[in-house]
Amino acid sequence: MDDLKPAAPRDAWDAAASLTIHWLEHRDRVEELLGRLRPGLPAVERARCQALVYGTLRHFGRIDAAIRRHVRREPRGRVRAVLLLAGWELIDHFTGQASGKSEADDGRVARIAHHAVERAKAKTSASEAALVNAVVRKLAADLSAGPPPRLATAQVLAEYFSHPVYLVERWLARFGAEATRKLLEWNQKPAPVYLRWRAGPAAGPPPEWLIPTAWPGFFEVPAEHWSSVAATAEDGRSYIQDPATRLAVELLAPVSGETVLDACASPGGKAVLTADTMGTGHLVALDLPGKREERLRENLAKVSGVKVSIVTGNLLRGARARIESAGAPTEYPAVMLDVPCSNNGVMRHRVDVKWRLSPGDFSRHAAQQLALVESASSFVAPGGRIVYSTCSIDPEENTGVVDAFLEKSEGRFALEKSVISVPWESGHDGAAAFLLCRVT
Repeated sequence: MDDLKPAAPRDAWDAAASLTIHWLEHRDRVEELLGRLRPGLPAVERARCQALVYGTLRHFGRIDAAIRRHVRREPRGRVRAVLLLAGWELIDHFTGQASGKSEADDGRVARIAHHAVERAKAKTSASEAALVNAVVRKLAADLSAGPPPRLATAQVLAEYFSHPVYLVERWLARFGAEATRKLLEWNQKPAPVYLRWRAGPAAGPPPEWLIPTAWPGFFEVPAEHWSSVAATAEDGRSYIQDPATRLAVELLAPVSGETVLDACASPGGKAVLTADTMGTGHLVALDLPGKREERLRENLAKVSGVKVSIVTGNLLRGARARIESAGAPTEYPAVMLDVPCSNNGVMRHRVDVKWRLSPGDFSRHAAQQLALVESASSFVAPGGRIVYSTCSIDPEENTGVVDAFLEKSEGRFALEKSVISVPWESGHDGAAAFLLCRVT
């Protein structure tokens, strides 16, 4: 394994290089990758490390393509990591700059190249450090180029906006050229952090430093107030979540005193919002065992006024017996089903998703999603309702699954209402939710 293995990284750049090497070798999920950060790194350096890693992975395709144009063979992992990080620093510098090179640009490029070479000297051979020096200066010309023309090919769009070609082709076929361009531009922007202020007797008014949004109860978090946000989340006054999460709960419209089943509840964002919306009642949260279950329990422990029953089980196998053994009902007036999906609507937040997806994943997800909604629908009482929800904007995972379910239900369910959020229009993450009512 080609790994820097820093026992205690000296700074953010050192730590980011180590994590980038690990990602190149293992393609870990970004949250798992950041979990590898060693203790001893100050909070400011940890935040900078995260920004470096996110920027590098967000623009990986563009930087890597530029690197490959200037090397005869792929450099080993630690050299490649240095080049990728330097490439992101160049993009970060050129973003928002006026067209054309200036003396200030030349000076900044020289500093980025010098810094990369010094890092390479400490981690690689003299010849590899020389390669870094030559390549970084060539990267500057490639990465200072402006965006492609409006009618660019899928290949050109994919490289510049750092997405797999098949994904761009898929979006062009489904959404058209203009919407695809807007989606690509959206995904490449750093994501704001939003929180929901949980109205309640102990919450009090939201702090004045939170930035109000167009979505009631949701606020944007200024970067300088991270420590304060952590405190409000820890004591239950706030919950970190994107405004898109409200769509499914608004469709379900749980009411005070109702009994609700959340059939895929982890990590708990929609479950907590459902409980907060109800105020009183009974929430049964079902999901698989594992690390996500721990987060679910932590999050639901902050719910008050609503009885919460957490049931560990597989919705596709033996869920009814697990729910019965927990003393919970097996029929519900309201069921929430937020299914596992491709996450292609939340790529601005989950910068690594596009590099983990493959063309066959959409049909694989759709098959599992259909099985999940069929199973979850068996818990809906006569006259009750179920909300099928994804954080995907792909029709195959949304209307395709719902249409297939309605056909198989043979008139037992009807589609009452639906909402599909595409990020370039809504201004927040992509999501879809469908309200299905049991007719017989």
